[in-house]
Amino acid sequence: MPSTYTKLHYHLVFSTHRREHMIREEWESHLYAYLMGCLRQAGCHPMEIGGYTDHVHILVGMKPTHRVCDVLCDIKSTSSKWVHDAIGVSNFRWQEGYGAFTTSVKEDRGLRHYIRTQKEHHRSRTFLEEYRAMLRDAGVDWDPRFLS
Repeated sequence: MPSTYTKLHYHLVFSTHRREHMIREEWESHLYAYLMGCLRQAGCHPMEIGGYTDHVHILVGMKPTHRVCDVLCDIKSTSSKWVHDAIGVSNFRWQEGYGAFTTSVKEDRGLRHYIRTQKEHHRSRTFLEEYRAMLRDAGVDWDPRFLS
């Protein structure tokens, strides 16, 4: 083939340290905007960001040269420092791990809605319940010791 074409979309999920309810409504939109900027700076194409008080969901397009672990490490460390400096929450930090799931263009519309409606979604389901279901649905083997 004379050319290379890709469309790599990921659904990224990560939580605050110990899944503590640290993200406040007063500044969450600023955090999401900051994360969007970090992703753009990394050369990614962020499409949707949302979450709840203890976690974030991101739908993002990446280049084949991006390493998911590097992008996540960068945006998590940079945004954590931003929360310390700009928001003044010195004990804020992200959990070390994350979830990264590939998705298709056909799934993007429904996923965008799901990410935008996280607050409504979490009136009846905790992040841990949601995350376990995501792992099961994706066929990911996981250790229950780390998700309790």
